[in-house]
This record gives sequence, C-alpha cells and structure tokens, in this order.
Amino acid sequence: MTHKHAFEALDRTLKDMLGQSGNMNNERPFGGKVVVFCGDFRQTLPVIQGGTRQEIVDASLCSSYLWGTCKVLKLTKNMRLTVGNDKSKIQETKEFANWLLDLGEGKIGGQNDGDATFDILVDLFIKDTIDPI
Repeated sequence: MTHKHAFEALDRTLKDMLGQSGNMNNERPFGGKVVVFCGDFRQTLPVIQGGTRQEIVDASLCSSYLWGTCKVLKLTKNMRLTVGNDKSKIQETKEFANWLLDLGEGKIGGQNDGDATFDILVDLFIKDTIDPI
C-alpha cells in the first residue's frame, strides 16, 4: 500500500494538467481520468517508521479525501480454488478459503483490538512430525 499523500499528489497534478480553462476537469478527481487501484486492505498497510497504529491507518488511502469518490468493486469468485483440483477437493478448498476470509475480517475469535485468539482448524495441523514438509 502506498501512502495517501502519493495519491493526493497525483490527483492535484492531473487536475493542474487537465484542468484547462472552460472545462470542469480541475474539479473532478484525477482531472477526470479513471484511475484503478487494486489491493487487499487486510494485507500490507503503509509503512510509517516508528508510527503508531493511528498514524499508520491515517496514512492509508481509505483515510484520504479521495476515498469518498472511489467506487469499490469486490471479486466474488476465487478462480484459484478450482484450477487443478478434482471435484472432491473443491468443497474442502472453498471451506478453507471462507475460513481465511472470516479470519481476515475479524469474524473469528470474537471482539478484538488487533489481538485475538482463535482455534486453528484441525485439518491444518501438521501430523507428520518426522517430515512436516
């Protein structure tokens, strides 16, 4: 993830470049150009050296004035689940993927402030202690 200041600087630059007299591009986000962002907000946050939790969250794109103009699209089908798997494994893989999503969204382990305890699925345990790989 990139610091929100980079996106805001791009916004101001495109508004300056594309906002010629007589058009409204200097008032539209990114000078009227479509900009596509992609990522997973549950993964990497911006790095703020020595920053507090609040400073790190405040540096993310969703804390920018631009966030209100963004249209969020979500992928709904995990294509990796079915590639190379036989039909008997697909349901098991989907259940694991849903468990991972619930874990990432904080639905497992109850209320927490960033620290939580949760049970790992028994199927994920490494049972071979001699050669765990």
